[in-house]
Amino acid sequence: MGLPNGGRRRTPGLRREEVAMLAGVGTTWYTWLEQGRDVRASVEVLDAIADALHMTTAERSHLLLLGRGEEPPPPSCPESVAKSLRTVIDNLENQPAFILGRRFDYLTWNHAATFLFGDLAQVPTQQRNHIWLTFMDPARRELFTDWEYTSRVAVAKFRVEATKNLGDPSFEALISSLRKASPEFCRAWKLHEVHSGSAGRKVVNHPQAGRLVFEHVVLNPQEQPDQRLALYVPLPEEDSAARFAELIGD
Repeated sequence: MGLPNGGRRRTPGLRREEVAMLAGVGTTWYTWLEQGRDVRASVEVLDAIADALHMTTAERSHLLLLGRGEEPPPPSCPESVAKSLRTVIDNLENQPAFILGRRFDYLTWNHAATFLFGDLAQVPTQQRNHIWLTFMDPARRELFTDWEYTSRVAVAKFRVEATKNLGDPSFEALISSLRKASPEFCRAWKLHEVHSGSAGRKVVNHPQAGRLVFEHVVLNPQEQPDQRLALYVPLPEEDSAARFAELIGD
C-alpha cells in the first residue's frame, strides 16, 4: 500500500496517520498504542507497524515486547557464574574477559581485564556496573577512542534488557540513578534506541601501552543465557598482541 503524494513537508518521517494507514489500523487505535494505553496488539499488527517504520530486527523485537504487554518478571535473584566458566575466563592469560549479569553488573573478570579496565575489585559493589562506569568513570572516556558511539550503543543494548525486566526494582533504581548523575545517559536514554549487536573491532588508548586494537565478541553462556561473556582478543595490528602481553608480564 502506498501513500498519497502530499507535497513537501517541514519535517522528515511519517505522520501518525500515515503509519496507521501503512499498518492497516485505525489512527485512533495507533495513537493509543503510542501513548501506552491498555491496548493489546496482535503480533500481526505489530509486525505491520514494524514494516511500515522499516525497523531493524532489534527494534522489531523491542516493539513486540512492549506492544504485547508481557507481565513484569518476578523479583530478580542473586546471580552466580558457573564454576566451569570462571575457570575458562581465569585461564585466558592475555585476553581480557568478564561476565555481565542481566543488569550489566560485573559478576566476574580475569586478570587481563584489570590491565585494560582497571581493578574492578576496588570499585564499590553498587557502582560495579558496566553502564554506570561507562558514563561515570572518566578513565573509560579516555580509554575508548569512540566513546560517544560506544556509550550510545551500550545504552541501546541495556534498554533491551530493561524492557525484558519491566518492574524490576533493581533496574528502576539503576536507571533513576543514572538519569540523575549523567546528562549524557539522559540524552542517550531519551533516544529510545535498541541494539542487539555483539561483535566488532575496538581501538583503545591505554594509559601505559598506548594505542591497542582488539577484536571484541559477546557470547551468551548456554547455562545462563541472561548473562554475557565479553572477550577482547588483542590483534597483531599495531603490535597490539605483543605489547599487551608485555604489559601483563611486567
